[in-house]
Amino acid sequence: MSSRERILGRVRRALADAAPDDADAPIERGYLREHGDRSVAETVELLAENLADYRAVVHRCTAAELPSVIGRLLADRKAGSVLVPPGLDAAWLAATDVERVADRAESSPHALDRVDSVVTGCAVAIAETGTIVLDGSPDQGRRRITLVPDHHICVVRVPEQVVGSVPQALERLDPVRPLTWISGPSATSDIELDRVEGVHGPRTLEVVLVDG
Repeated sequence: MSSRERILGRVRRALADAAPDDADAPIERGYLREHGDRSVAETVELLAENLADYRAVVHRCTAAELPSVIGRLLADRKAGSVLVPPGLDAAWLAATDVERVADRAESSPHALDRVDSVVTGCAVAIAETGTIVLDGSPDQGRRRITLVPDHHICVVRVPEQVVGSVPQALERLDPVRPLTWISGPSATSDIELDRVEGVHGPRTLEVVLVDG
């Protein structure tokens, strides 16, 4: 028996008690949708705490302050170029004259690697896991633009883009879109348990929580 046949056999056994008419019926899920009873403000604080615990750098500002914050982060990084998704709000970069690099399909990995920073929005942020999720929307661009450059600035609108748990996030996301789940900067401890950052993605992740 092949591996494929064994897997399909397990699926058939798991579905043995389901009536044919139940194929499209919602599945009863007994797990908690969220752990604890938190206010909106407490959920945002938990997000900030868990992002920092994963070694992301967290910033807080208002919408009016966002351009100056992004400009300062790029200046502190001494970035000479920034990758810009096609739908990114142009006002976010109004306080910097760093060279803009467009998100193009024909850009090679080597070309993307020469870009100093990338600025994106996000689809949703999960407080309990300190995770930001990108879905390839116009303000986030192609998946690879947030995996190749070494510095990623991600803007999260608070509180509308913040949820408490993974089940709540899944309810907002389209499963057919290219979802990228990010919990802190890229890191691995595969070799002798020594943590190395920047292996599978950005070495530095900065998350800007924008109130209002």
